[in-house]
Amino acid sequence: MLLAPLGALVVPALHITPGQFGDVVSAYAFAAGVSGLLAAGFADRFDRKKLLLVFYSGFMLGTLLCGLAHSYMSLLIARSVTGLFAGVVGAASMAIVTDLFPLSMRGRVMGFIQTAFAASSVLGLPMSLFLSSHWGWNAPFFFIVTVCTVVGGAIIGRLRPVNAHLALRPDKNPLHHLLHTLSTRSYLIGFVATALLSIGGFLLMPYSTLFLVHNVGISVDHLTLVYLVTGLISAVTGPLIGRASDKFGKYRVFAFGCAVTIVMVVIYTRLSYLALWPLIGVSALLQLGIFSRIISSSALMSALPKPSDRGAYMSISSSLQQVSGGLAAVLGGLVIVQAGDGRLLHFDVLGDVLVCTTLISLLLMYFVNRRITGSTAGTAIADARQPDGT
Repeated sequence: MLLAPLGALVVPALHITPGQFGDVVSAYAFAAGVSGLLAAGFADRFDRKKLLLVFYSGFMLGTLLCGLAHSYMSLLIARSVTGLFAGVVGAASMAIVTDLFPLSMRGRVMGFIQTAFAASSVLGLPMSLFLSSHWGWNAPFFFIVTVCTVVGGAIIGRLRPVNAHLALRPDKNPLHHLLHTLSTRSYLIGFVATALLSIGGFLLMPYSTLFLVHNVGISVDHLTLVYLVTGLISAVTGPLIGRASDKFGKYRVFAFGCAVTIVMVVIYTRLSYLALWPLIGVSALLQLGIFSRIISSSALMSALPKPSDRGAYMSISSSLQQVSGGLAAVLGGLVIVQAGDGRLLHFDVLGDVLVCTTLISLLLMYFVNRRITGSTAGTAIADARQPDGT
């Protein structure tokens, strides 16, 4: 989330092309994808808190290397190191959430988590742009290392061990456990849906600041305000979306998010010179659609894996998210062309691709929802039976 909004500053600072910037963004994603897949085999064999702390420490080291980077190649390597550890951090976090909260509450929990992402937009991204404009594009990375040190201490001191899954005797063979999770039919639809959702998310994000500056006519100084207001709106709507998904149905909220996303993507990717506040309105509505999809789909798909497979499933899902996002960033770099005046050409083509992936994900999530609701109904019937089977 940090590097993509800094594109308008990093590209001229390192004298790289938009395509190279897309490579830097995708390097993190590909590395995270590899580590997530490799970690899937043993993700259910350890206390999830310990697993989280080990990879969180590596993530901090990689972030520090990003701050010390001074060239395209050094930044590319640093981003790869960061991604290797970050790929498991997200998976461990989601497995912890799924272990601790029932499905009926996960919409609210996911809404709260996404509000944290929104808060990073409200506080982190504008602060990063401010720090970058005054002390260089790499200053935010040093700031993140400082924040991570505090958060790491809080994890050590406040988070209790999360090891109830160990009582289920998870598969001791990492390769067998990985292959079992990959070959389970009920998980495959979730994996494909995750990949498509990630492709849609990464198609536009790496090039959004360049598009806003050169195509829409927003100054670099005003980017902070755009992200600030959009993030504030997201922080407010995140918990509301989470509660709505628990109350009205996670798939219904997902379908609503898909509809809003499709409409706003078509509008957003075809914007020309536009005043600041109308742009903020468009961005906020687009963010509403994206958040509705993310929160509801995360809560719904968390019910797919068995408790003994959650770590592996989340690791593979995290891997797919990162690899798909990396492929999307590379695809965007191949499609996007920067004209002599700085404008990005074919940005609308990326929007059309995103619309297609959104429609396919809507269909896939329908089958995920049908499987989960059927399983839940079957469990309820079994629980309602008397001991004699009546």
